[in-house]
Amino acid sequence: MNRRQVLWAGGSIGVTALLAACSSNEGGTASKPAAGDGKPKNGGTLRVGALGRASAITRDPHGTQANESDYLILALVYDTLTIPGAKPNTAPRLASSWEPSPDLKTWKFKIAKGAVFHDGSPVTAQDVVWSLKRLRNTPSGAARLPGIKPENITAEGSDTVVLVSDYANAELPLLTRLTTFVLKKDTKDSELEKAPGAGPFKLDWFRGGNARLVKNDKWYGGTVHLDAIEVTMFETPQAMANALLAGQIDVASNAGAVAARTAESRKDIQVLRRPNDMAMPIVMRTAAGSPFADVRVREAMRLVVDRDAMIKQVLSGYGTVANDIMGTGDPNLATGIPQRKRDLAKAKKLLAEAKFDRSKTYKLVTTEDIPGLAESATLFANQAREAGIKVQVVKQESGAFWEKTWKAGDFYTTYWGTNDSVVFFASKTMVSEAGQNEAGWADKEFDASYRKVIGTADETARAAALKELQQIEFERSGYLLWGMADGIDLAASKVQGLPKLAGYGRVQLENVWLR
Repeated sequence: MNRRQVLWAGGSIGVTALLAACSSNEGGTASKPAAGDGKPKNGGTLRVGALGRASAITRDPHGTQANESDYLILALVYDTLTIPGAKPNTAPRLASSWEPSPDLKTWKFKIAKGAVFHDGSPVTAQDVVWSLKRLRNTPSGAARLPGIKPENITAEGSDTVVLVSDYANAELPLLTRLTTFVLKKDTKDSELEKAPGAGPFKLDWFRGGNARLVKNDKWYGGTVHLDAIEVTMFETPQAMANALLAGQIDVASNAGAVAARTAESRKDIQVLRRPNDMAMPIVMRTAAGSPFADVRVREAMRLVVDRDAMIKQVLSGYGTVANDIMGTGDPNLATGIPQRKRDLAKAKKLLAEAKFDRSKTYKLVTTEDIPGLAESATLFANQAREAGIKVQVVKQESGAFWEKTWKAGDFYTTYWGTNDSVVFFASKTMVSEAGQNEAGWADKEFDASYRKVIGTADETARAAALKELQQIEFERSGYLLWGMADGIDLAASKVQGLPKLAGYGRVQLENVWLR
């Protein structure tokens, strides 16, 4: 699975809500808009800027979306089964409700009444089954739908989709928030550029990464206020922010802290901050042969970092300190675990005990994929030097990084925008068989704790098990998560109703209107 693709995914859902069938799709957009100025008005075209590169453009909803601009377009044209919400944080979309079997292995999803494709044909369970099997059969399909074999995706009548997991999984509905875009059954690859979706907008035209989308009057999910959305692709946040400040676009999506500082003094520009939006952890490979295989070395590295300085200097204050546990927006985040603080004396002691060779220079590989990522590596290297650790920052071109370094390097930076679920990260990046096990971490106790969490229906028991899981992660994982960056969107003052949710939630633009 492409990394930028995962950035849009949301997190988990509370067990109480999971184990009961969800409400109907009335108002099922779930990504509640920001407070608008008065009653929403209909009409107008919203001009949105999003990041992307011409060399990475894709039109396949189940392919590798390396561009945020591509994902934005796809998310407006095609609907997923569920989407991020506030409380609970998995909400209905194309699936109006879902219900598990007592053993949490079989889940049934009801298709929303009135859901039709842009050509007017109804969305059926057969369309969804075909789409999910197509998704599952992609090269990274096992990671996208873990525990679900293609043959265990079936239809029950015309309006019910049945997913059978290899193991008990109370978190299965959250998986359907990611890339479960639904196409018409038997859509050919050659037809993808014009294939109808069931989303709130229809594709008018697409040219070189830019697109115009028009309102879908037949959308089942509620009223769409805008007449159209125009998406413009930008290669850098700076160029995108400049276009907003010049009045060429109305929204600069994920513009970053530098642009926010510039825009703060502008009364005609809104600066929208989404807490817990972006994680930029340092990954330390835990497998044998790595300099960081010894848990004491990993602990020392986490004690070296000055987290407050990282927030202030790398994020310009637009962020919060983290405690080396991925999924900081989870309602069940273990806040009772004491905050890890900088302790150079203890770090040096641990390195000595582990016989860590401080005469060597260790390469920390990074990219400039997102604002602040390379800067975080450089500042960490300077901080590590105070503990006698020599770190050389190596900036790698994005394509080479994801092909050669990600999941294979000993020491590198990565980034995630899916931060409202501890279990999401456990399943995707930390259990032994995880498809994106970035640190090569294999811990039997952690694996057992994970299965206990997702296999527990009782909410109180599950919360206790989740705390145990986080304690193990805090003590032994390969992640150094020093802080969380705010997601920052810039918008013209006339734009109302923008979503406030992080990750995939921020591309839900169907509630936006223009003042």
